[in-house]
Amino acid sequence: MGTAKLILDGKEHDFPTTTGSEGEVGIDIAKLRAATGAITLDEGYGNTGSCKSAITFIDGERGILRYRGYPIEQLGAARFTEIAYLLIYGHLPNAAEFEAWRDKLTRHSLLHEDMKKFFEGFPATAHPMAMLSAMVASLSTYYPDDQDLDLNIVRLLAKAKTIAAFSYKKSIGQPFMYPRNGYNYAENFLHMMFSVPAEPYEVNPVVARALNLLLILHADHEQNCSTSTVRMVGSSGANLFSSISAGISALWGPLHGGANQAVIEMLERIRDDGGGYQKFIDLAKDKESGFKLMGFGHRVYKNFDPRSLILKAAADEVLDELGIDDPLLDLAKGLERVALEDSYFVERKLYPNVDFYSGILYRAMGIPTNMFTVMFALGRLPGWIAQWKEMREEGYRINRPRQIYIGETARDWVPVERR
Repeated sequence: MGTAKLILDGKEHDFPTTTGSEGEVGIDIAKLRAATGAITLDEGYGNTGSCKSAITFIDGERGILRYRGYPIEQLGAARFTEIAYLLIYGHLPNAAEFEAWRDKLTRHSLLHEDMKKFFEGFPATAHPMAMLSAMVASLSTYYPDDQDLDLNIVRLLAKAKTIAAFSYKKSIGQPFMYPRNGYNYAENFLHMMFSVPAEPYEVNPVVARALNLLLILHADHEQNCSTSTVRMVGSSGANLFSSISAGISALWGPLHGGANQAVIEMLERIRDDGGGYQKFIDLAKDKESGFKLMGFGHRVYKNFDPRSLILKAAADEVLDELGIDDPLLDLAKGLERVALEDSYFVERKLYPNVDFYSGILYRAMGIPTNMFTVMFALGRLPGWIAQWKEMREEGYRINRPRQIYIGETARDWVPVERR
């Protein structure tokens, strides 16, 4: 442990530093205000470590992402439920643990029958993310805090995909399809999304593998907006379901989970304009145009997003195996090729990110655009749970950021008749 020195108003103050297992250095300013009367100002928290965590490591400069020490490049062949167990409990399950875990996730997929009435109360135009957030919060009314936490974790993971699929069915006016015990996590979701009572439905294994991969690649990503929200809400002592519901709401924002939807909407705009993507690349270079090339660059990764490299290969494979002929997907590949060769994007390291490829894959899989963020939420669920659980186990204080007040100074109130 080292020391950092701060000089304020001519006085020197020493603050301890802490170093993470990957060499990250943090200055511990817990006693800054007590020692100096000052606080730090870091709008957007871009330089503030809000916690210590053993779950996910990111090195944005080198394009590294690891879950519990395992490189993301090695996890693509795993099962999503394995990765969920890893994130939540800190180790990969052995055969017996995994069998028991998988069986619990299967057996708890059904929703309480009364919950179907909640869906009836939503308008047909309700966004699936609004329904997902509301329904997850409502789980706390069925499974109180004083019950087994591990069982509530299973319930949340198992039922979230059912809620998501029911939200979609509600939006298109089709009957709900119940989960089937013979399917794995990804297969069950696809069954509940796309099957109907009138005819048999076979889950496409190519699509199921692609969905499994997408869920894994989104499973956690350190202290992003939604994860920080889960921790913030959980720090008040709020239960698991309400904390995760808050994270879902944070993810709904277009600057966070809505980015993959924005990619497809951008491609639709280019298509409707005639398909000339060079025009839009030129617009992206023009600071006065106000146009942004969605799906390129990343807040954390200053090199390349390792998830995007995995998804690029998967997208090529899936589109080829499914034999899909979609002008929008052709546009995306052309846009990607030009951007990767253009010096403007190369010099600024504006590589295609995970949102660029995930939107393309979801579209190829037949998942509608308004469900893209829901898919992101399903993938991120294990990370949110792991982060909430870690916070509780490590001990915590209620989160309470400070501020720099810039409003009016003290002034006297004037009765309305004298104003």
